[in-house]
Amino acid sequence: MSHGFDTLAIHAGQDPEARTGAVIPPIYQTSTYAQDAVGAPRQGYEYSRSGNPTRDALQECLAALEGGPVGLAFASGLAAEDALLRTVCKPGDHVVIPDDAYGGTYRLFAKVAERWGLAYTPAKVSDPDAVRAAIRPGTTKIVWVETPTNPLLGIADLAALAAVAHESDALLVVDNTFASPYLQQPIAFGADVVVHSTTKYIGGHSDVVGGALVVADRALGEELRYHQNAMGAINGPFDAWLTLRGIKTLGVRMDRHCDNAERIAAYLDGHAKVGQVIYPGLPSHPGHEVAAKQMRRFGGMISFRAAGGEEHAVEICNRAKLFVLAESLGGVESLIEHPGRMTHASAAGSPLEVPGDLVRLSVGIETVDDLLADLEQALG
Repeated sequence: MSHGFDTLAIHAGQDPEARTGAVIPPIYQTSTYAQDAVGAPRQGYEYSRSGNPTRDALQECLAALEGGPVGLAFASGLAAEDALLRTVCKPGDHVVIPDDAYGGTYRLFAKVAERWGLAYTPAKVSDPDAVRAAIRPGTTKIVWVETPTNPLLGIADLAALAAVAHESDALLVVDNTFASPYLQQPIAFGADVVVHSTTKYIGGHSDVVGGALVVADRALGEELRYHQNAMGAINGPFDAWLTLRGIKTLGVRMDRHCDNAERIAAYLDGHAKVGQVIYPGLPSHPGHEVAAKQMRRFGGMISFRAAGGEEHAVEICNRAKLFVLAESLGGVESLIEHPGRMTHASAAGSPLEVPGDLVRLSVGIETVDDLLADLEQALG
């Protein structure tokens, strides 16, 4: 029997505990496990880097939500990305990356993986022809996509990019952090691997850091599982338990994030002190129709350009009160940031440098009229 998203979020991988009937999976806060005999670990558990029941529950739930056979939980989103790159690629290989991407992802490619011998080319992921032109046949192993992108909220046509990647025998990897699996399931559109920072919408409460991979091909998933153990950047049991707790309300939270973001985007659109509003839910967004095709709704992230330039953008961030000035996103509380000086400072001077007048909002689930009033005073 197939179940709906919210049912899976609450129950997948989370059967009542066998010994006591506890409804919530326990936190197996242990480093090692007693074995029944030499070489005979009980239910396969021998050491918590290799396997932990709380982490396994999270991994099963993540796989169910994204529609893949294998889910893997890591210590952070970047740990998940690093494990994926070092599993799939080797020195001399090449990856196409977005020309608008999370600053930490760019830093991983530009400052870490490139020194290891992995080349990369930025391309506009909203343009399949630009992605195709960036591919180096025989050398490109991954087409790496964010949709929506961070922080300019570009939209990639996942089905089109899956075709482009696969015609060159490359994998399509989709960072689905901004959308969450509630709003978008890239595997259904041909993606091979889905990446998440579970710190964000999946955890949803700004109290835990984590990352995940969900894989469409079981064999690749098992290869990644081997590297997860061999490299060791795993999600701890308490972190896994907190993330599972957040997942249970993902659907209802995302609907409120979207409700609030739609109101705020409409308010900002046309405001005299806002030069441009960037939100996929606005019909004026160039990726609106593609987003409507592959997303349930348009998400809780909004970017806008301050009409008064960079200093005005910084002033807006500093004047906000209810919108907390902080990095990260996807929590129940609303956040505001200046990407050029905060999350994307590592991209300064690169092809991924973001405009200085850009402000990014992570719209929370507070009473929307309070958020609108805070933006009104912050805009000055």
